[in-house]
Formats: sequence, structure tokens, C-alpha cells
Amino acid sequence: MPQVPQTLDALAVRTWCGLALEALGRAREEIDAINVYPVADGDTGTNLYLTVESAAAAVEAVFAGHETVAAAGAGHASAAGGRPTLADAVRAMAHGALIGARGNSGTILAQLLRGMALVLAADGESAHTDAGGLRLALRQAADSAREAVAHPVEGTVLTVAEAAAEAAGGAEGDCATVARAAYDGARAALVATPTQLPVLARAGVVDAGGRGLVAVLAALVETFTGESPRAGWALGEAHARVAVAAGPVTEAGVAGGARPAPGDAAGYADPGCADDRPDDGGPAFEVIYLLEAEDTAVTRLRDRLDRLGDSLVVVGGDGLWNVHVHVDDAGAAVEAGVEAGRPHRIRITHFGLGDAHTAGAAGLPPRERAQRAVVAVVPGEGLAGLYAEAGATTVLARPGEPPASGELVDAVRRAHAREVVLLPNDADLRHTAAAAAEQSRTEGVRVALIPTRSAVQGIAALAVHEPGRRFDEDVVAMTSAAGATRYAEVAVAERQSWTMAGICQAGDVLGLIEGDVAVIGADIAATAEAVIDRMLAAGGEMVTLVLGDEAPGAIAARLESRVRETYLAVDTVVYRGGRQGALLLIGVE
Repeated sequence: MPQVPQTLDALAVRTWCGLALEALGRAREEIDAINVYPVADGDTGTNLYLTVESAAAAVEAVFAGHETVAAAGAGHASAAGGRPTLADAVRAMAHGALIGARGNSGTILAQLLRGMALVLAADGESAHTDAGGLRLALRQAADSAREAVAHPVEGTVLTVAEAAAEAAGGAEGDCATVARAAYDGARAALVATPTQLPVLARAGVVDAGGRGLVAVLAALVETFTGESPRAGWALGEAHARVAVAAGPVTEAGVAGGARPAPGDAAGYADPGCADDRPDDGGPAFEVIYLLEAEDTAVTRLRDRLDRLGDSLVVVGGDGLWNVHVHVDDAGAAVEAGVEAGRPHRIRITHFGLGDAHTAGAAGLPPRERAQRAVVAVVPGEGLAGLYAEAGATTVLARPGEPPASGELVDAVRRAHAREVVLLPNDADLRHTAAAAAEQSRTEGVRVALIPTRSAVQGIAALAVHEPGRRFDEDVVAMTSAAGATRYAEVAVAERQSWTMAGICQAGDVLGLIEGDVAVIGADIAATAEAVIDRMLAAGGEMVTLVLGDEAPGAIAARLESRVRETYLAVDTVVYRGGRQGALLLIGVE
């Protein structure tokens, strides 16, 4: 048997994250299939997986950083041969989960991990590395998650977390003993969830979010014992025991063995909030965003969002929050975030006509797949809106934070189509997009990857997209349009650097054509004019301008006038890109 940690340390956290990711990877499709509350859209397992993937990546990054420092002999790495401390690891885990949380399920799991980190990373005379520390951490996790949910409902992941903390609190022994007690308590609570939440009993399933938490706790047991408690425990056993726990409820209830069909429709779901309302279709949109704001502003935000919709979960702290809510007015939910602070990574998902909110979901037929869809990575909220209006499913990428392949796979699932055209819109994303396309193909989706290197190439491709023609013909036309579009951007240099146009200084305005610096200037508009002149020297019929939030207000009019007066028969179209990193994106078709 391999060496296993006896106490909580950074290596134990790293091991736990890796094992939890593997466990959720194995269980993802099963968890998606039993997702009926509050929205039966079949992606709770996927959301949990993506959240833990972000947490695990953050922990790996901390280890890599310490190992680099140790190898360089800087002299200030941790004493454990370049290893981070427990506090370093759990803070990274919690932060990674927070910024990567997906859906209601992932948001609640992120708060559970944050609650544990508050205990394990706390300053004190001694670190909480023993069984007592683990008991305290599990208790704080359950309490923190419940506090984050506007209207807690029993029979959900909150109930399962509470049972895990209660069982761990009564366990005497080492970390392995406490972890196993928490797992056993959670498993027993999960089987009982249909007796607490009628929608689960009607569908004949246990709670999906709670099932995911049981998988995460099983990974914790394996971390400290080297053996997985999964033997003898699977969804099949849970279903077999639901009827005993819940008894017959309705004609379509547990006794009938009803079970929802696996789904991969748009949106997010998790049992953690909202009331069980069998006759209410529920809000039309799910809104999620990260928010930089002060505590007092977040308190006001909670009240406002609670009045706007349901399934409200706000998690985080120390100036960074993850906000999740279901509403009919998505714009008002985002506007509330703008008033509270600075929202980013905004994701708005419309619950499709085939999705059901809360009860009765299992009785509806699964939503029919569309024949074809477009999935695109976009660098700003403005472009996300533009692409969405054109019918594309979007993945928002912040500067310096490219999406992972799992996010692209998730977007393909949300698109809910038999055929998908994938537009990465970034040369650096070609390998990530290729991996996502390959994964989606294994799930039965026909995916074509068009190697767009800029959002303006994606706009050109989307403009000629025709879902009604043959897939291959559509892909060829979109690829041709993208390839015929030269792209450029105008940005501000952050530091002194050598470029193909010479040496630039911090603060210089850079004009990049096809990824290479072609113009170095001091004025944004003049630099943009020089870039357009160089691009149109080779000909062109259309100039596309995408303005970032920090671009000067008058620059669009100046550039339009320049093109109109200097180049006959060349049209100009202008879009607002939002916070897209570059001041200006330019495309010439």
C-alpha cells in the first residue's frame, strides 16, 4: 500500500483534490442523470467536476511555484523541500474553487471548501493538522454553506453536508477515522433525501448535489487510508434504497421506479436553494458572475437579488465573491452587481423550453437536440452579447485567464446540438479547443474546429453561418470567411520590450497585426489609423472595429471618417466589446 498522510498537510490537500477530481469524473454522467432540482437540466455532475478541476489546478500552481523557488535556491521556500504550507494549499484550493465555481452546485461546494480553509489556514499557536482540526473544518464548512444560501431547503446538499459535520464531530481517532465518519454520515443522509424533498421522491432519485459531495468525501477517506470506500456504494445502490427510505409517494413516485433521462441541456442546477413549487415554471435565466465588492455592498446585493429571483447563493469574502441566482430579468441581476462593485466572468444561461424548473421535471420528455450550433470563446461581455444574438453559445475569457478545455466541453453540452462548430478566437487556445472537440466527439457530438485566431475572425465566420445547409459546406464557408479576415489589435505596453517594430517602453501604444507588433506610437487613434492603413494597403471591403471599455470615446467616429474619406467602397462596422483586454480589435475582410 502506498504511503498515505496521517495528518492534514499541503500534500494531503493536493492528494484530496486529485482524488476528488477523479471521483467526480467517474460519477459525472450518473450525477447529471439524477439532477431534477431545482432545475432538471442535467449538469450538476459536470458543474461539480469543473469546480474541483479549478480548485485542483490552483493547488498544483502553488506547488509548482514553491518548487521553482526551491530549485532556484532563493532561500525562502517552505521547510518541506519546497513544499507549500497547509495554509498555502487550502487557501489556493478555496480560491480556485471560488473563481471556477459552476452552477449552483459548484458555488455551494466552493463555499464548503472555503469554510474548511477558514479553519485550516487560521493563525494560531499550532496548525489544525490533526483530527480535531478536520472536525472543526467540516463543521465550519457546513455552517458557511448554509449561511451562503438565501433560503436553505432540507433534502439537499446542505443537509448532506450537515450530516457529515455532525458525524465527524462525534468521531474519536485520527484523520482517517474522522473522514470515514463524515463519509458514512453523508451517505446515510443522501439516501434519506427523498423523504425530505418530494420532487426527489417523485423522480425516484437521491439529491444530485449531495451525491457529488459524497464522492468528494469518499476521496477524503481515500486520501488518509489509501483505500476507496466506493466498493458497495454506487448510484444503483442508492436507487435501490430510495424506495425503502421514501415509500410510494405518487403514481409516478419512488414505487414506480421513475428516473429522469440523462440530460445535457443549457443552464446549471443544484439542489441547494429555492422552494419546491410544482405548479411554477420558475425564472427563465441563470446569472452567475464573480464580483469584487465590499462586504456592506454584498449585503445590499443579497437583498436586491433575493427580491429579483430565487436559487440565490452568494459565496466568498475578502473582497471577492461568486454570485449565483435564477431570475426573469437577467439585465437587472447584472446591473445589481455593477452597483455593488465590479462584476466579471458574467455567465447568463437561458433555461430552454425543454427544461423544467423544480417539480414535475422527470415527467417531461427530454428537450430535442438542435441540429447545429456554434460555440465561441469571446474576450468581452459586449462581444458575448453580439455572438449570443447571432445564436452562438459563448464562453467568456478574461485577459490572462483563458478557459480550460472542460469549460469548452461544458459549452458544447449547453449548446445541445448534434453538430457543433467551435470558434476558439485565440491562437493560444488551439490545443485547448482541440482537446475539447475530441472529448465532445466521444459524447456523440459531431464537432468541427475552425482555427480562428481573433474574435473578429469569429464574427466573419458567424456572418456566413447557415444552419440549413450541409455541415461540411457550412464549415468550409465559415473557415473561408475567417481565413479571409486579417486581424489586429491596439493595446498599451505594460513593460519595456523588444518587438519586431523596435523597442517599446511601458505606456507606449502598440499596434499588433496578426499577433506581431507592427506600429509603436504615443497616441491611440493615430496608432489605430496607421494599423488600418497597413492592413488596407493589401485591399479590403469591410473594416470591423471592436472597442474595449478603455478606448477613447471619439475614436470610432475618427476611424470611420478616416476609412470613408481615404478608401472608396470600404465599409466600417463598430461593436462595443466591453472589458476585452485590448483597447481596440480590428478586422479587415
